[in-house]
Amino acid sequence: MNFFERQAEARRTSVRLVVLFALAVAGIIAAVDLAVAVVWGTNPGALLLGGIVTAAIIGIGSLYRIASLRGGGEPVALQMGGVPVPEDTRDFGLRRLRNVVEEIAIASGVPVPKIYVLEHEAAINAFAAGYSPSDAVVAVTRGALERLNRDELQGVVAHEFSHILNGDMRLNIRLIGVLFGILMLGIIGRKILQHGRVGGRGRGAGAIVIAALIATVVGYVGLFFGRMIKAGVSRSRETLADASAVQFTRQTQGLAGALKKIGGVNEGSRLADRGNAEEVSHMLFGDGVGFAGWFATHPPLLKRIQALEPQFRSEQLERLRAQWYASPPDGLDEDLRMGLRGHAAGALPDSSAQVSVTPPMVVAQVAHPNSDDYRRADAIAAGVPEALRGLASRRDTVVPLLLGLLLANEGKVQDKQVAEIRARLDVSLAQYALEIHQQLTADLHPMLRLPLAAMAFPVLRMRPRPELDTFMDTVFALVHADNQVSLFEYCLGRLLQVQVRESLDPGRYTRFGRRRLNDVRSELATLLCVVAQSGHDGADAARHAYLAGMQRVLPSDHLPYQPRREGVLALDAVWEPLDALDPLAKQALVEGLVATIGHDGRVSIAEAELLRTVCGALHCPLPPMLERT
Repeated sequence: MNFFERQAEARRTSVRLVVLFALAVAGIIAAVDLAVAVVWGTNPGALLLGGIVTAAIIGIGSLYRIASLRGGGEPVALQMGGVPVPEDTRDFGLRRLRNVVEEIAIASGVPVPKIYVLEHEAAINAFAAGYSPSDAVVAVTRGALERLNRDELQGVVAHEFSHILNGDMRLNIRLIGVLFGILMLGIIGRKILQHGRVGGRGRGAGAIVIAALIATVVGYVGLFFGRMIKAGVSRSRETLADASAVQFTRQTQGLAGALKKIGGVNEGSRLADRGNAEEVSHMLFGDGVGFAGWFATHPPLLKRIQALEPQFRSEQLERLRAQWYASPPDGLDEDLRMGLRGHAAGALPDSSAQVSVTPPMVVAQVAHPNSDDYRRADAIAAGVPEALRGLASRRDTVVPLLLGLLLANEGKVQDKQVAEIRARLDVSLAQYALEIHQQLTADLHPMLRLPLAAMAFPVLRMRPRPELDTFMDTVFALVHADNQVSLFEYCLGRLLQVQVRESLDPGRYTRFGRRRLNDVRSELATLLCVVAQSGHDGADAARHAYLAGMQRVLPSDHLPYQPRREGVLALDAVWEPLDALDPLAKQALVEGLVATIGHDGRVSIAEAELLRTVCGALHCPLPPMLERT
């Protein structure tokens, strides 16, 4: 499956989750009514009241838990005891983790997520949480940092990124909320019984205790359904994540090595915080609780290893267990002995280079990074000047850095943009943004603009909300300075707006789209027309490029080429309808974009970055370059 098919599958899984939730609620209500009938008789009023109260408790519990997670991945990481990894950390293990996460984010074409370490967990485990890449966090245990070498850590992180790219994260967060509601009845029953042991002897106390006992017993019914739902939803997604991680890194030893260490070290993957671990067990890299059989959220460990190394046998795992019992593995020491401090960075292509692409080739690469992308990400990360990387990692410089990326070159447009920054922020910041822009123009390869923005994004999200609102207003003003703003500058500004907006309220803006191509004919024509007229010299060339794209998207329609007089500003009206497309409809849209941009079969570096930006704004992350070596 490609990205769009996996997104469609995730949407179908969401529907299945709703059905399973409804069946679980019906089962719990039936159990409550049965208990009421046994204790108080078959009184229709009592049965109806019991059903209504049960449904209300489950619904309120689910809504409350989902609302508590509206902040995205960060609340989950904090609940699990996560500690954020500083952007400028000098600790070798933390620096290694940050480098791996940054490289995989760059290779995936998504913003660098926030990184957390579960300092008090000695087991080897990890998870990704959030509603979208804009609010994602990746968390690893202290045991994973200490026990895994760089290749193994890379395999684990790649596994978690596959959850980010496949649409699993939002499904997992909603699953937490749904299951909390199912378990609410048992929680209330246990609390009442605890309180009753302390005091409750008044009139009606016996009835209350009986009701609490019923709620507690029925709570086990909810627990049964909850664990079954988690197992049913999670196992197939974990298998897909393993396969995606291997396809990404093109080496099985890292992921297989991490799984072997889980099976061989004493701590395994089970977390010490059992209560929180059960709630997030479906999100973890390895089994964090110890469920088996019907309740297992992950395939058996040996089966996962054998999927990567078919010749591996259980006796070999026993030998490793004995070896590591005597001398536990040290991942950092293995790095030093095997020279795994990092990979050799390749050279970036010349800014005038061109690549040959086809629409199906690009569709296959969307959110589907390969080993070539990972090696290229090394080169990109190494190519960002240290001074600019430092600006991206500091809270006081990240805003002028991003604004500097949006500034036009010398002229009236730049003067107007600088005036907008002065009016909304302050004079010194405007001057600093201008100085950074000059530094970017002199020192930054065109391929590095989006990766630099991706590195800066986690720090930007740390700014207070009022400052982010002002920043968004400023970005909007810069990209609308006048019609001379380039399509890339406009799209980069739009991409920043999308990411900041989603990070402020992640639960509101991330949805699986359902619209069809025929519902957005006008918006499709506008996007392809603006891309064609912005990227081609002459009306005839632009018309041919537009028609090539429309033939891919709506082959049976005949929408004529009509240049938009407002230029890139015409795109303001298209983003929301196009982002609401069904995943498979987005696949056709991306194919049309590629056909328009590269109708001659060749795509320049600037055009490739433009395509990545448009895809990012439509939540279809594209790796940094389009060719495979």
